[in-house]
Amino acid sequence: MDQIVVLGAGVGGAMSANMLRRRLDSSDAEITIVDKSTQHAYQPSYYLLPFGYMEPEDQFRDVSEVMQSGVEFLQGEVTGVDPDAKTVQLADDELSYDYLVVSLGHRLAAEATPGMMEGWEDTDSVFPFYYFDAAMEMREALQDFDGGTFVVSVPDTPIKCGGAPLKMTMLAEDYFQRQGIRDDVDVVMTKGGDAVFGVSPYREKLEEIWSDRDIEFRGGFTVSEVDPDEQVIHSEDGETQEYDFYAPVPPQYGQPALTDNSPLTEGDDEYDGEYVTVDKHTLQHTEYEDVFALGDAGNTPNAKTAAAARKQAHVVVDNLESHMEGRPQTAKYKGYAACPLLTKKGKAMVAEFDYEESISAPVESRMNWIMDINILPSFYWNAWLHGYDPLP
Repeated sequence: MDQIVVLGAGVGGAMSANMLRRRLDSSDAEITIVDKSTQHAYQPSYYLLPFGYMEPEDQFRDVSEVMQSGVEFLQGEVTGVDPDAKTVQLADDELSYDYLVVSLGHRLAAEATPGMMEGWEDTDSVFPFYYFDAAMEMREALQDFDGGTFVVSVPDTPIKCGGAPLKMTMLAEDYFQRQGIRDDVDVVMTKGGDAVFGVSPYREKLEEIWSDRDIEFRGGFTVSEVDPDEQVIHSEDGETQEYDFYAPVPPQYGQPALTDNSPLTEGDDEYDGEYVTVDKHTLQHTEYEDVFALGDAGNTPNAKTAAAARKQAHVVVDNLESHMEGRPQTAKYKGYAACPLLTKKGKAMVAEFDYEESISAPVESRMNWIMDINILPSFYWNAWLHGYDPLP
C-alpha cells in the first residue's frame, strides 16, 4: 500500500489531503497529514480583526474537524526531510513515505528586523498584524488612538497575501475617517519596491484611490531597524520614518526543516534556498519526482494567496495521481492568484491574475465586499478545505 505524507495542514495541505482521500481507494493508499498545530486558522481575517469586521472566535477550527475520514492527522513538528531515503524527520519521530506533498507555508520572522519584536512586546505602538495575537492587540489599541502618524511597512521578502498591507492601510484610513479623527492622522505605507501594487490595472486604480484619500506611499524604503524608544523606523538607505502607531508586515521565509535540513530547496533562481524547487506548471519537484509542493512552500513565481493554493491543490492531486499510475502529467498551474482588495468598509475590488496577464477589471463594488466578508469564509470552511471544489 502506498504511503502518502502531506506536510502542513493549511489550505493547500488540507485541500490536497482531502481531495486525494476522495480520489484514491483506502485499500491502495494511506494518507497522513502532519502539522505542529492542532488548529487551522483562517488567516485572511487577520487584517480585518483590528477593525471588528470579523470576530476572533470564528477564525479557528480543529484540524481533525476539517479532514476527511480516512486521513490520519499527526501532530508533530517537521524538522527535516530526506528525499533519498524517503523519510520525514519529526521532533520525536520519523515517517516513511512513497509520495510527499509539501505545504508547510511561510515562517513569520519579526525577530529578523532589529527592534520589531521588542517594539511589539515592550510598547503599545507596534503591532505586526500577521500574528493573530498582534492583530487582536491592535484592535484594542486602535480604540485609544486619537491622532499622529500611522505607518504600515512591507518587507523586501516574499510575503503571504501581498495585498494585506494595502488593505490594512486603506481600512485604517477609512476607520480614522469614521472615527472623526482623519484630519489628525497621517497615513503612510513604506515598501522596498517603487509601486504600491505590482500588477496593472490594479496598480493604477490604487494609486488613484490613494491620491484621492491622501494616503502617502514611500517606495524604495526597506525597513532595516525599528527604534521603539524613539518611535522611528530606519531604512537600509539611511532614511527614517517616524510613527505613533506602527503596523509592520514581518519578514517571511521558508521553514528551517526545508531550508536547513533538506535538499528540497536547492535551486537556481531568485527563490533559491527558501522554497521547494518545483516545476512552475506541474508543481513536481525538479529533482525528486515523488515530491510535490504547493502554497507558500513552493518557489513558483506567483502571488502567495489562499486562492493560489486552492488552484494548485487541483494540479498537485491530478498530477500526483497520474504519477502514481505511470500516466503523463497533464494538469498545469498557470500562476493564478486572486486578492480581494478591500478599499473601505463596504467596498472592495478583486485583483485576479496569472503568470501572463490580469483577469478581472479594477472595479470597486459592495458586492465584492460582501463576497469577501460574508461568502468566501463559508465556502472556505465548508467546501474548499474539505476538498469539495466544483469550480477549480
